[in-house]
Amino acid sequence: MKKLLYGFCLLVIVSCKKQLPVIQPTIITEKTPNDTDDPAIWVNPNDASKSIVFGTDKETNGGIYAFNLDGKIIKEKSITNIKRPNNVDLEYGFKLNDSTTTDIIVFTERERQQIRVFSVPDIKPLDNGGFKVFADAKDPEHNLPMGIALYKSPKTKSVYAIVGRKSGPETGYLYQYKLNSDSLGVHANLVRKFGGFSGKKEIEAIAVDNENGIVYYSDEGHCIRKYYAEPSMGNEELSCFGSQYFTKDIEGIAIAKYQDKGFLIVSNQQAHTFNVFDLKTNAFIKELNLGTIETDGCDVTTVALSNKFPNGLFVSMNDEKNFFFHDLELLKLN
Repeated sequence: MKKLLYGFCLLVIVSCKKQLPVIQPTIITEKTPNDTDDPAIWVNPNDASKSIVFGTDKETNGGIYAFNLDGKIIKEKSITNIKRPNNVDLEYGFKLNDSTTTDIIVFTERERQQIRVFSVPDIKPLDNGGFKVFADAKDPEHNLPMGIALYKSPKTKSVYAIVGRKSGPETGYLYQYKLNSDSLGVHANLVRKFGGFSGKKEIEAIAVDNENGIVYYSDEGHCIRKYYAEPSMGNEELSCFGSQYFTKDIEGIAIAKYQDKGFLIVSNQQAHTFNVFDLKTNAFIKELNLGTIETDGCDVTTVALSNKFPNGLFVSMNDEKNFFFHDLELLKLN
């Protein structure tokens, strides 16, 4: 009888999952050649309707593809011939010298064991070919970069790249590099190693709440981990949460910030859905079906961009070589 009741409960749960309504995308992008993975949204400060979504195409002959808000590839803004780019992030107002700043995108190039830095929107390399990461790793899989997130310190205005990898130790899995510029160019200097790892799968998705100085990352088969992003605040883990709400892999992370509240949106990869958490309390709020399959990466902005996205934009990778764009109001976060 207990087995029958248990089986019935499972059937009910599965049925409920299937009945979760699909929130149709506003735009589906053009396809990339190989395998989409992670997006980053650049909001154009002069004309938000001309903002760009950058998305990785993860293969040996991969690239960072630029999309306009209609989902069309902007060829002149795309970066190709990259050796397996994995994740991408961006930051505004990176200081090049005393009088010049630029927005930047930074992405991992796994097969060359490095990260790349380009200016936005002119898409010029600033890294002299790339910065090696995990240079002291002894295991071959411990120097293959995957995830990346940028953090700009509210205190010092310093910009950091926090980088994850294919595999690594139980502690010190993430490396944090300070990006700075002088008369000789841009440099990436290792400032700390931090972050726990369960050993169950890998760590790829990373996101940073800049204002509060907090980094979140997906220990894929275990939990969402939470640490301080500011190196001076130490390496103590603040939280490990959310595992009970995921079918298998915990994947892409996006942070939606409003004036009075914030949300963490995390891909429930094998369920083909997204789980939403309260940014302050880590409390689970709801699950969303946005129509994507096996989502790896996602990104969000609450800035109004165009008549198609007057409430902001949520971008998610879809396992059909494309990305889905949703007007943020469709997610009904507020």
